[in-house]
Amino acid sequence: MNRTPPRGPRRAKQARTAKVADEAVAEPKRSARAKAPVAWQLKLYVAGRTPKSVAALENLKRLCETHLAGQYHIEVIDLLVNAQLAAGDQILAVPTLVRKVPEPIRKIIGDLSNEERVLVGLDVQPLRERA
Repeated sequence: MNRTPPRGPRRAKQARTAKVADEAVAEPKRSARAKAPVAWQLKLYVAGRTPKSVAALENLKRLCETHLAGQYHIEVIDLLVNAQLAAGDQILAVPTLVRKVPEPIRKIIGDLSNEERVLVGLDVQPLRERA
């Protein structure tokens, strides 16, 4: 038996449905491309709200705003809440900053107060003073 595709209104409805489905699938792809990619993904491992952990987060935010404006994402992981997450990045001390992206992965231990050492450790080119 040879079946021919439906004609008339039924065929037109199927074509419209297929087109709408294709557009629905394509739309998220377009909006995902419209967003600027995050160039720097950073994880800061802390142990509660200790003075060093608070200082590390404040210093990291300041450095990122100054040198990576709008191109970074910071994830803060409190090991008092989720201790098992330390094994994934082999965290031995806190606070520890882990640069996931761009590769290679880099780690810095401490409160991140020495700006020059942090920039070298993250391989970030410091912004030059404007004349």
